[in-house]
Amino acid sequence: MKLKICGMKYNIGEVADLQPDYLGFIFWKPSKRFFDGSIPKLRRTTGKVGVFVDANIDEILDRTNTYGLNAIQLHGNESPEFCAKLKEQFKDQKIKIDILKVFSIKDSFDFAQLSPYEKSSDFFLFDTKGKLPGGNGYQFNWQVLKGYPSKKPYFLSGGIGLEELDNVLEFLQKEESKYCHAIDVNSRFEISPGLKDIDKLKKFKNRLFETIS
Repeated sequence: MKLKICGMKYNIGEVADLQPDYLGFIFWKPSKRFFDGSIPKLRRTTGKVGVFVDANIDEILDRTNTYGLNAIQLHGNESPEFCAKLKEQFKDQKIKIDILKVFSIKDSFDFAQLSPYEKSSDFFLFDTKGKLPGGNGYQFNWQVLKGYPSKKPYFLSGGIGLEELDNVLEFLQKEESKYCHAIDVNSRFEISPGLKDIDKLKKFKNRLFETIS
């Protein structure tokens, strides 16, 4: 099980000291967590994920090269063809760059939507359907994932906070969590948009990994 902390903007170094598996940086300008700063040097074990919403390939490549991104999270209406074209662009990179395709869920979901993305993405990410592409602060119905038909690993996101830890641990005991690769947290661990609550993150991470180890 991995941990991704998304919406990084301000206290990046403090969050990085917690040694999460991934840090997410949002490159969508309307977001309160839009990132245009500098990223301090991170441990090799912490991947840098760039979050994009219907950006063009040139913009994604530019951010990838500027920030040394390890993964691209596509949070818009990107087509399977777009994902395949982006994946092709990364073939010559010295390090593997993963593509995470996001799907938004509320109380139901048509899993047939996943099939066209099987070859062009490395992970799926399931988030809560809301007014914004992400960071809405509430959960979708995880029971929907009982119908998950794929073997592709996925990230579980959407309104996960310290108060939901028991629910997360319960979910991870269920069959539908078999391909859950990472827990993705963001707005429920913030003092303000982009400023993370280190104490809450530490408590969440420690108990999560102590319980599942």
